[in-house]
Amino acid sequence: MNSDVIITCAVTGDDTKVTRNPHCPISPAQIADSALEAARAGAAIVHIHVRDPETGAFSMATRHYREVVKRIRESGVDVIVNLTCGMGGYICVGEHGLEDTPAPGTDFVSQEERMRHVIELCQEGLYRPDIATLDCGSLNFGDGNRAYVSTPNYLRRGAAILRDLGVKAELEVFDTGNLWFVRQLIKEDLIPAPALIQLCTGIPYGVPADTGHLLAMVNTLPADCVWTSFAIGRMQMPWVAQSIVLGGNVRVGLEDNLYLSRGVYASNAQLVEKSRTIIEAMGAGVLTPAQARERLKLR
Repeated sequence: MNSDVIITCAVTGDDTKVTRNPHCPISPAQIADSALEAARAGAAIVHIHVRDPETGAFSMATRHYREVVKRIRESGVDVIVNLTCGMGGYICVGEHGLEDTPAPGTDFVSQEERMRHVIELCQEGLYRPDIATLDCGSLNFGDGNRAYVSTPNYLRRGAAILRDLGVKAELEVFDTGNLWFVRQLIKEDLIPAPALIQLCTGIPYGVPADTGHLLAMVNTLPADCVWTSFAIGRMQMPWVAQSIVLGGNVRVGLEDNLYLSRGVYASNAQLVEKSRTIIEAMGAGVLTPAQARERLKLR
């Protein structure tokens, strides 16, 4: 069991279904405010996507990330900032092979373009993130013709970029083969110690959200890593306890779950508060951002 727990709050995600929740933040100001409320509730890390303020659709624009990070940094609230680099990996295929592929909905770009906002913020120097994500493998997303493509060489390039920028990579694991490749990245000295690993469960069609699958992955984690796991939807809070019992940290937030209880929409702060209640009821404590920085060896 992990007695000193890092809480991550995934604030808004990229799925348009999240906007059904009236508490879903959309504009940079709303995203920053929601992140700060989560931090005040006990989150040591806030995981940030941005959206187009006009449409609510996901965005890759550096200017939106810059505004969110600026507002967080200038608030006086201490929290670790984790920016997604997951956008730009979707390929939608047609029904007739290359005749109608790529199909509408494709946003596939190079690894550098997926990370453009992180690169630019680090080059500017004022609002650099502490952590950025790498989605560590390709995966069918949902029941249609959409796949997320993240190849070994794309990931090697992304890991090298983050290492050279001095930004901690959070290695997103959606299936067991992803974890196999994480170990390869570590072997190739592309991931500075300690490796930060996120085990993502319940996302169709990745690893299912059940105890057996999570335990199998935990049993094959690289030595001396720091790991977190989460499950989506109604399994979010049970997964808080599940992760802690197996020695991990926790992630909650509207990216993964919209509800506080059946039919009751949650805010990010409420989800953090509920997870903190579970953690403390289990006899564990919640790490501050300063303590989490020390554990993760952040710059």
